[in-house]
Amino acid sequence: MSDALQKGRGVIKTLNPDLETILSERYDGIVPDMAETLIEWAYGRQYAREGVDLKTRQLCTVAALTALGGGTAPQLKINIEHAMAAGASEVEIAEVIWQMALYAGMPAAINGLNAAQEVFAA
Repeated sequence: MSDALQKGRGVIKTLNPDLETILSERYDGIVPDMAETLIEWAYGRQYAREGVDLKTRQLCTVAALTALGGGTAPQLKINIEHAMAAGASEVEIAEVIWQMALYAGMPAAINGLNAAQEVFAA
């Protein structure tokens, strides 16, 4: 097992312990090793980096997915959950999403806020 995969598994243990299994069951049949690759690369090589704490990285991810727009709603909802698991409050998440109205437009921010409300209500 690579060091990055081990680090990635450590990160998802905090954010979403079932993530690798969920991804594997959903995607490995059509893209072998997709789940492990994503855990190793995204979480082990990006989220596990030093210099910025996990909560900040998750808030940045929420902002980016909000700015990308409505097509990212499923990923946005998951990353809102991950941001909360990393210690972000509902207020912090809503404010990060709202900030994107300046850069990505009001529709993107509204879609992001709608996604956040769904996650907060669950």
